[in-house]
Amino acid sequence: MSSIDHFWAAIPAGGAGTRLWPLSRSSAPKFLHDLRGEGRTLLQETYDRLAPLADERVVVITGQAHREAVLGQLSELGPDSVIAEPSARDSMAAIGLAAALLERSDPDAVMGSFAADHVITDPELFAEAVRRAVEVARDDWLVTLGIEPTFPSSAFGYVHVGEPLAAHPGAAVVAEFVEKPSVATAEAYLETGRYRWNAGMFVVRPSVLLDLLRRWHPEFAQTLRAIAADPDRLDELWPALPKIALDHAVAEPAADAGRVAVVPSSFHWEDIGDFDALATLLDQTGIPVSVLGDAGSVLGVDSTGLVVPGSGRVVAVVGLDDVVVVDTPDALLVTTRARAQEVKQVVAALKESGRSDLT
Repeated sequence: MSSIDHFWAAIPAGGAGTRLWPLSRSSAPKFLHDLRGEGRTLLQETYDRLAPLADERVVVITGQAHREAVLGQLSELGPDSVIAEPSARDSMAAIGLAAALLERSDPDAVMGSFAADHVITDPELFAEAVRRAVEVARDDWLVTLGIEPTFPSSAFGYVHVGEPLAAHPGAAVVAEFVEKPSVATAEAYLETGRYRWNAGMFVVRPSVLLDLLRRWHPEFAQTLRAIAADPDRLDELWPALPKIALDHAVAEPAADAGRVAVVPSSFHWEDIGDFDALATLLDQTGIPVSVLGDAGSVLGVDSTGLVVPGSGRVVAVVGLDDVVVVDTPDALLVTTRARAQEVKQVVAALKESGRSDLT
């Protein structure tokens, strides 16, 4: 597989994964974990599928607290390839900073942004979609990869696919981005065949992204470019940047202005947002209780669900369906797959009670 000329892969590695507590925490977020049991963390798998396309042109944007862990897991990267944010400012600041730096270092750059905590099991189909998106982006489009929905999910946003791009077969104009819908609305979307999941994957020329940002948030774009011009001012200027996602800051208004394209894609994609999604990912036919970790530490009797052993003790589950048990040295979670989204409420309660040592 040949690399793509002037293609840079940017990997935002942030978020605490609160719905995956106590496995994922602010000190060890989910992208640093091996959630597939394959011996590679989500961050490492993200790098593995992007490196053949970008060669050494890979940058990771992460929090200062995780910089050493990222470098430890990605020994292929030099220190200059890991950008440490002084504080969390959401995806627009992280991706925008990478764009501002690339704008100065490589005028011909096309940047692709791909989150560090997603699972993609079809690397060849993924690479094909990225190559197509890069060609569209060279014509000054902001391009997103639209994932073919496999069920009417209410957990994801959607991309409404508009008219085909005549100059780029396989790509189309984005009619609009839509927020997470109800299941009934999602079912209606799927019936039309004109909607794709929004996975937050964007491919764009850095100057195009920053110019679009300047249109709706001029001071934001100006500050990012000022940091790139003088990186020593990062700590000074960073705190003033807004906390806003790229979708809201640029993608949605740019779509309304007819500036966004989509490459509909059929590779398998998983956003492991909670333990129900993780259980689905790990599900093996004929094995009622999925185990992430040492299977010898788990005993299941007439039970189904997911167990993550991690304390060194045996976990026994008897007569429970769709259970989730996550055992760590200092915290134990017991819930059901159906209530998995509510785990974030535990994290919020712990923070409120001053137990940040557990979050």
